[in-house]
Amino acid sequence: MKVSRKSFVKSAAILAGATLLNTHKTEAQITAALVNLENDFALPPLGYNYDALEPFIDKLTMEIHYSKHHQAYVNKLNDAKAKITSWNYKTLNDVLENINDIPKDLQGAIRNNAGGHYNHSLFWSLLKTNTIPSEKLVKLISENFESMENFKTLFTKAAMGIFGSGWVWLIKQDGKLKIVSTPNQDNPLMTGIAKDLGTPMIALDIWEHAYYLKYQNKRADYVTAFWSVLNWEKVEELLVNSR
Repeated sequence: MKVSRKSFVKSAAILAGATLLNTHKTEAQITAALVNLENDFALPPLGYNYDALEPFIDKLTMEIHYSKHHQAYVNKLNDAKAKITSWNYKTLNDVLENINDIPKDLQGAIRNNAGGHYNHSLFWSLLKTNTIPSEKLVKLISENFESMENFKTLFTKAAMGIFGSGWVWLIKQDGKLKIVSTPNQDNPLMTGIAKDLGTPMIALDIWEHAYYLKYQNKRADYVTAFWSVLNWEKVEELLVNSR
């Protein structure tokens, strides 16, 4: 059923506002509605100070990444959304999973900027110092990757293997955990775009602006630092609540 522009603007649910205001949200809430927004998309609350991840991710990088880069995706997504007079989708997942059905003249803008908004909103929620994986989570990851250390090795290898900009993910696919990567702002929800589809559990931004101020061209150092700020509690929550 098509949704009128009037209805589109009136009903409510903003993806990231619900996502990061409280990092203890379910996967469904993290990917809350793209459509039926009373207002335009908004940059989600970060939920912590820019320097909260020091020394692993520096304050200046966090500030620029969040307030400049992510904000740009939000702004451009709003610009593209304003040009669509009717909408068939109820959630951001619906949009990403049916991205090829977006009008061709707006498909690139929606793909890049809805992807950028989703990816970053999830990424911020996955960052927190001083968390450790539970025995249950270690067991689950070990069942899929032989051991936690082997998982980290494979994940790091995938991150280092990305040419240019992109993301590396831990996804749940057909009940199994899998490490995949996507270019640019694509993600594993994008049917017809992503090679490997599944529900994201971990997301790591491999764009240079995510690490260049502190690590310059030393991507490996940035990936190593990521393990010190990955919110394992959030990862386990996403796994428990995933479809």
